[in-house]
Amino acid sequence: VKDIEQRIYTLRGFKVMLDTDLAELYGVTTKVFNQAIKRNEERFPLVFRFQITSEEFESIRSQIVTASGGSIRSQTVTASKRNIRYLPYAFSEHGALMAANVLRSERAIQVSIGIVEAFVRLREMALSYKELTSKINDLESKYDDQFKIVFEALRQLMTPPASPCKELGFHTAIKKPSKK
Repeated sequence: VKDIEQRIYTLRGFKVMLDTDLAELYGVTTKVFNQAIKRNEERFPLVFRFQITSEEFESIRSQIVTASGGSIRSQTVTASKRNIRYLPYAFSEHGALMAANVLRSERAIQVSIGIVEAFVRLREMALSYKELTSKINDLESKYDDQFKIVFEALRQLMTPPASPCKELGFHTAIKKPSKK
């Protein structure tokens, strides 16, 4: 589950996994994996699978370099330094599970269980963070200024470190009309 969690990224507001990571987990090459998906395209609407942009790929590549990763990660980084022919596909949680149905192997079944557990764990962590924040807010409203320093320290500990990575996702530039 930990290995799977390290392969989950946020793109376009979705938690996703790349085709290269899924192929490795399912025990097939990326080419074989994507061929099986293309033979069953009707099972993969845009919210299940989409091809990432070159900007998104570069952002993920920089995350992969800094993360402790396995061989597929170094292959992805190496491939990106060369002129890759195809940008990877990103699969949402539902898309990754649908891929297991398409592949239909014993390993695919076991991996799909791990994927479900990883996504559930991420949701639980996010929920517990929200609950903790709510409890601290409640306590802060009950106590006076003598505990203000304690609450400020707790908030600092709960604040995630600033990420140097730029935001992922699809953005459009709206050009303002020029004044002539």
